Amino acid sequence: EVYRIMKNGKQSSQPEKGSSRILSLTVLFIALCGFSFYLGGMFCSERVKIEVNDVTSTTTKAVASPMKPTVSPLQIKSVSFPECSSELQDYTPCTDPKRWKRYGVHRLSFLERHCPPVYEKNECLIPPPDGYKPPIRWPKSRDQCWYKNVPYDWINKQKSNQHWLKKEGDKFHFPGGGTMFPRGVSHYVDQMQDLIPEMKDGTVRTAIDTGCGVASWGGDLLDRGILTISLAPRDNHEAQVQFALERGIPAILGVISTQRLPFPSNSFDMAHCSRCLIPWTEFGGIYLLEIHRIVRPGGFWVLSGPPVNYNRRWRGWNTTMEDQKSDYNKLQSLLTSMCFKKYAQKDDIAVWQKLSDKSCYDKIAKNMEAYPPKCDDSIEPDSAWYTPLRPCVVAPTAKVKNSGLGSIPKWPERLNVAPERISDVHGGSASGLKHDDGKWKSRVKHYKNVLPALGTDKIRNVMDMNTVYGGFAAALVKDPVWVMNVVSSHSANTLPVVFDRGLIGTYHDWCEAFSTYPRTYDLLHLDSLFTLESHRCEMKYVLLEMDRILRPGGYVIMRESSYFMDAITMLAKGTRWNCRREETEYAVESEKILVCQKKLWFSSNQTS
Repeated sequence: EVYRIMKNGKQSSQPEKGSSRILSLTVLFIALCGFSFYLGGMFCSERVKIEVNDVTSTTTKAVASPMKPTVSPLQIKSVSFPECSSELQDYTPCTDPKRWKRYGVHRLSFLERHCPPVYEKNECLIPPPDGYKPPIRWPKSRDQCWYKNVPYDWINKQKSNQHWLKKEGDKFHFPGGGTMFPRGVSHYVDQMQDLIPEMKDGTVRTAIDTGCGVASWGGDLLDRGILTISLAPRDNHEAQVQFALERGIPAILGVISTQRLPFPSNSFDMAHCSRCLIPWTEFGGIYLLEIHRIVRPGGFWVLSGPPVNYNRRWRGWNTTMEDQKSDYNKLQSLLTSMCFKKYAQKDDIAVWQKLSDKSCYDKIAKNMEAYPPKCDDSIEPDSAWYTPLRPCVVAPTAKVKNSGLGSIPKWPERLNVAPERISDVHGGSASGLKHDDGKWKSRVKHYKNVLPALGTDKIRNVMDMNTVYGGFAAALVKDPVWVMNVVSSHSANTLPVVFDRGLIGTYHDWCEAFSTYPRTYDLLHLDSLFTLESHRCEMKYVLLEMDRILRPGGYVIMRESSYFMDAITMLAKGTRWNCRREETEYAVESEKILVCQKKLWFSSNQTS
């Protein structure tokens, strides 16, 4: 431009086109920046507004020093949950008999878990039966319970001749009888120990009882150092699992039908069926394959009842000796084909042992016509949450073989030895397990200061709602409690480590109801459950489920981020719990403990 002025001796009155274009673009750029800033402020404000109302999100707010933001605690409105109808006093949401007709009868699949959708969930408090009393304390509860707490006359009338239980006055008494042990459960277990010496020396520690009755077998084994999960489906009359838990014996609702049981592979040292009426030889032996999956190498399967001892017992089974002999031969053939070997038999008790020898499984793999075939690598052995049963043999890997019975230490040494399968957990190690155990010993010591009932006979049935390695249960192992260790189906698979340590547990998703009856646990413990799961599971439904399964007079210990504490406290008040906030053992600001106790109350709208 200067060059033009000098050349012509005068200044042009009109700017050049290039200069005009630059000026226009500059103005447009400034306008767009301003408009963008306006839109950004409007939408960001709207987002903050949404997040504040969302119980699963974290918001921050500026304080005096912009370099030190703090987390604003989640706030929710006060809530008061109404009472449910007294008709729901034994309500089990995911195994509700009123919904059975919606599902198929093939292989009794209607007895499996079928949870209601969100729009059918009850937002109310389950009342206890009229006349409910605090449960009789352990160990007396093993032999008796209050009739009003489990008022089922049907099972008393149908099973009194088998001495399952007997109603006397205001109590049920459990004499320890059963269909296959008329001389009492202790005599029955004595016979079993004679056949399986490993039950006496700590080799066998964990067991599962399928079709458990009132769990007398599992109850007797507790005194022998064997921890048993008693398994039975929900039913209209017998309430087997409810009786077991009322007695203080570990139990869970479940059925072997079309889906895997909620346990990892190679977990139980022993499985037991005493005339449990499971058709083991039907459907290609698929139920036996599930037993094979969950029993660890070297572990045992015990069967008493048909078709064992058929040549003497067939007359009492409403069948012919030829039919029973055929059924027994078919059973033996199936067990052999899936690498079980006959271990021992006497009278009505037969025992098979799961082989850990690689050659048996290699033989199956090489035989293309073998049935059942070996599972291929695409089938995850530990996948067990709504996973269909597979008609194939899960072959133990080298790592699992080293976790077999006889390879792992005996109880109680195995509790404190890092299992080989801990290396399957991301970041898992022996040093990590040792650190975790030390942490939980310190925490449980502190818990007993803030909740003196812990460690006494006031607390028997305990659940750790989101365990990792079972450290909480390990720290309580010398107390008169048992602990159901729950591992989230959405978290790292640490449940095999729990079982390898000689503890028991199950997979579960806390967006759904747990597989148990109401009023079955004395203490529920959680550690950062809402921090980990609130993005998936609505808090109020988790608290309502906790209230359903907690006994009146029972306790809750919630260890959570300070961010959630106000909201949890507000919801807990809505469930009628008495709560108090406590510091952690290190008194950190970011984490607090909420200790609650459930009140005993009765329905104000009892139905006739």
